Amino acid sequence: MGFKKVKAQVIANLLADDYSHETRQDIDEKNLLAVGKITAAALAEVLKRSRGQDYSSSPHHRDGSVTVHVIICNGWYVKFYFDPDTMFISVHEEENKK
Repeated sequence: MGFKKVKAQVIANLLADDYSHETRQDIDEKNLLAVGKITAAALAEVLKRSRGQDYSSSPHHRDGSVTVHVIICNGWYVKFYFDPDTMFISVHEEENKK
């Protein structure tokens, strides 16, 4: 799946409330969507402004058959995969932008 399809899917899932969050210990710092510090609609607006150069992907470290998508744009770091809804791993401001 290319960037345009990934972007369209993650935005559609955010706006339809079809997403969840991977459990992690540092969720208060690393997943601001999960703790309500950014809304799904606001994150969708951030992602709408992303470009192909802001995107990368790699296999999930626990399951190589799952592709993890990363979009770093407008001061935000967003890491997620589809299962089939969007599963967010990280949603936070870029480390060097704080």
